[in-house]
Amino acid sequence: MSDLDEVRDFLRERGCPEEVIAAGLEGLVAEWERVVDQVEAGYELGLDDYLNDLDGRQLLEEVLVLARPADREAALERIRAADEHMKGLVNPTEECLWGESVADSEGWGPGSNWRNFNLPRSPGAMLKDDLVGL
Repeated sequence: MSDLDEVRDFLRERGCPEEVIAAGLEGLVAEWERVVDQVEAGYELGLDDYLNDLDGRQLLEEVLVLARPADREAALERIRAADEHMKGLVNPTEECLWGESVADSEGWGPGSNWRNFNLPRSPGAMLKDDLVGL
């Protein structure tokens, strides 16, 4: 079985949509870069969409170990660049955006899973509305 098949099998097992499965590692990297661009432009979607986008980045983290070393290195270079850019576009939150019970069960912390402990500095109207009262 090829590495690409392993990535796609993993995505299939996770219940990902067919277009995500077909795009594989490259698609997940491109999607994370697109999310970072959206955050830079002023994230116009709501909290559920933002959490879904963070889920995509977590999925990317999980499939990296299945990729061929050359593909992994190329992807990591792009991911690191996107992550560094993203870090300049977000502010830390006191709690995990998914809730503390999820953070505890997943073993997430603000260091290793910083994405889940940050919000865009420039949220659009929908995200601002969703954050009221949180």
